[in-house]
Amino acid sequence: MDPSSSTDKLEREFKQAQQFGRWLSDEERLALEEEETKALRVIEQQRQRRVRLIILTGVCVLIPPLWGLAAGLSFYLLFPETAKRVALIAGGGLILLSVLSALTMGLIIMSIMYLLF
Repeated sequence: MDPSSSTDKLEREFKQAQQFGRWLSDEERLALEEEETKALRVIEQQRQRRVRLIILTGVCVLIPPLWGLAAGLSFYLLFPETAKRVALIAGGGLILLSVLSALTMGLIIMSIMYLLF
């Protein structure tokens, strides 16, 4: 093992001990390293997804019929949390509108049937 990496590891463990107020056990240290690894993996996945969305937005900008999709993707890339809320509200409104229109059409058909017979 390289002496400089051993020293770096000891310094890292010392900083963790100062942060937690005690030395961590091997299990606690492994769990902490695993959490850090998972967090880094999630960040990397989000970065890759964002790059793919940026590329897709660029392609949509180049094709005029897809400009609406490009605008929606741009909105999502700039404001992800707000875009999720807007999509949720719009989806709920669309479902409510479709249920109300189905009920209205049913009532209209039933009234026409009543008038005819």
